[in-house]
Parts: sequence; structure tokens; C-alpha cells
Amino acid sequence: METGIGPTLREARTRRELDLAEVEAEIKIRVRYLRAIENEEWDALPGGAYTRGFIRTYAFYLGLDGERLADEYRRSTAPQGGERVPKRVEPVPMGTRTRSARPRVSGPVLIAAVCLLLVAALVGIGLISGDGGSSSSTTLSAGKKEQGQSKKKGREKAAIAKPGVAVRLAATAEVWVCLLDAEKKALVDGQILEEGMEAGPFHSAGYELALGNGSVKMFVDGKQAEIPESSSPVGYSIDGKGELVALEEGERPSCE
Repeated sequence: METGIGPTLREARTRRELDLAEVEAEIKIRVRYLRAIENEEWDALPGGAYTRGFIRTYAFYLGLDGERLADEYRRSTAPQGGERVPKRVEPVPMGTRTRSARPRVSGPVLIAAVCLLLVAALVGIGLISGDGGSSSSTTLSAGKKEQGQSKKKGREKAAIAKPGVAVRLAATAEVWVCLLDAEKKALVDGQILEEGMEAGPFHSAGYELALGNGSVKMFVDGKQAEIPESSSPVGYSIDGKGELVALEEGERPSCE
């Protein structure tokens, strides 16, 4: 659908005698995206907030009203009934196990099992009431207690020794997100988070993150990281110590 946005931007760029490569170097948006905007090839762009961010940044750079053009894109390309609500990114629980189906037990087998339990209980009562039973019971209880404490300490040590950092994202406004773990696996696969939505917590030895803008709070190991406000796309890498490094446009993941 033609909106007039592309020709407006192309005319302004031509008037300033700029080529697309020069614009890319200044505003860190790839030439192929800039060309797609000028040709109004909307299907070649990520869409939604990400494309609006591109249009807004490009227009501001050329001295045009970026807010008006971005809003015009939204109104012109939105489907009937409004923009499609993006799929919610649910937190990925750590260590989740799939529940297996429980086998059905027939009536006779269940009755036999109950009888065996009753017999075992009666035998246990007899042992406790007999000579030396109290000492055996005390020893058994102490052994179970020590075993439980040993398991608890083992779990605590495992949690402390687990490598990597935890990351959680919370959108403060509509924002496009692409988040990869240390194995380059997409944890948030190019999704749009609405204001108030969250993704994570995730756990990995490192991350690569691309955002459509700076409208997000990021928590690394429970502490909020400092992300500057930005209407343009930004990106970061996070190492195993939780330290952030800003990524240039060509270094950011794309989730394509």
C-alpha cells in the first residue's frame, strides 16, 4: 500500500545530496532497510514498532517530522480492527520437567497393595514396641535427618556453582526484542513486547541482545542494568560476569 512516506524521505535525502551508505553510517540503520522504506516495501521490514522506529529515526535525521510519518505508517498499514496483538513471550522456567502420564491401577491390585501396607505397618509397630525398638527408631530418624541435610547442602552447592548469569526483561513501552543465549539459541525470537510485559528470567553463560528502542528495563542477576533512553535500535552483549557492552548495528543479532 502506497502511503507517500517513502517518496517523502527519498526526496528529502536527495535534496541534501546524501546516498544511502552515508545515512547508514550516521544513524546505524542498514541500507537494505532504508531502501525498503523509500520503496515502501513494508514486507521486507520487521514491521510494528521496529519499522516505526526506523521511520522516526530516518525522518528526524533528514529534518522531517518523524512522529507524524511513523504514525502515518501505523495508520496506513494496520489491519482492519487495529494492529495485530503480538504473541506474549512467556517466561521460560529453569529446570522444568515434562509431566508423564500416570499408569492406571486396577481395583484388585490396589486392594492387594493396601493389604501389604497394613501388614507392614503392623510389623513395624511390633518392632517398635519390642526390646531395643526405641534405639533402632532413633537411629533411623537420625539417619534420615542427616540424609536430608546432605541433600540440601548438595543442592545449595550446585546452585552456587552453576555458571552464567540470569537475565529478565520488562518492557516500559512497545519494544521489539531479539535475545540469544551463549549457544546462539533464540530465547526471545524477534518478538514485540507490549508495555508491562516481561520475558525471562533466562540463565546462560552469555547473551546477545537487540532492541527496537530503549524502552525496556533489564535485570542481570536481579540487579537493574543501566540502559539509556533511545528511540532508535540498540544492542548489547552480556558476558558471564554480567557486564554489558554496547553493540554496533552490524554486530547485533537479528533473529532472522
